[in-house]
Amino acid sequence: MRYLFIFLFVTCCFSIKAQTFSSDVFHKGFLVTTERDTVKGDLKYDLDANILTVVHRGKTKSFSSHKVFYFEIFDSILNNYRQFYSIPYTVNYDYKIPVFFELVYEGKLSLMAREHIVSQTVNTSSAYWGGGNGTRLVIQYSFYFLDSEGEISYFSGRKKDLLMLMGKKQSDVKKFIKDNKLDTDEMADLVRITAFYNSI
Repeated sequence: MRYLFIFLFVTCCFSIKAQTFSSDVFHKGFLVTTERDTVKGDLKYDLDANILTVVHRGKTKSFSSHKVFYFEIFDSILNNYRQFYSIPYTVNYDYKIPVFFELVYEGKLSLMAREHIVSQTVNTSSAYWGGGNGTRLVIQYSFYFLDSEGEISYFSGRKKDLLMLMGKKQSDVKKFIKDNKLDTDEMADLVRITAFYNSI
């Protein structure tokens, strides 16, 4: 019995370490450069570095967000299509650089996201192998709203800040959130909220 628990613990640790993220692998897709050239191939993205690597006709090329207008992939990990735009964004007071954003929902007010792989502390205490803490890598999302004027607003995840972004429609949005018991820091719920905002 003791060996069974040790085996399960080791298997669990291995599965955590062996986890594969979408940014770790290449995906079928295409990109459109700032010069409007289209390049098809296998694409691998790095949102933190704003770099896109493409294997096209046996050759590997890297593109910075300065050289890419748009790219789309079929994510082989998540099993769906994903769209990304390179949009100038203020990173230091009035200094703007092109940054890759994933388009999550498109409308008069669009929802965008950037993913980050972060280390999370996990409690590994157990009656069979003692206590302690371990770490695992998880994906966290930063959310942004793009309005019809092209302005990008970072969203903190707090309901109060979301309602401020919704302006004159905030009372309707507040009621919608409450009636549907939605969380303003969850992507699926944010999509519903954004779609409702655009519909009223």
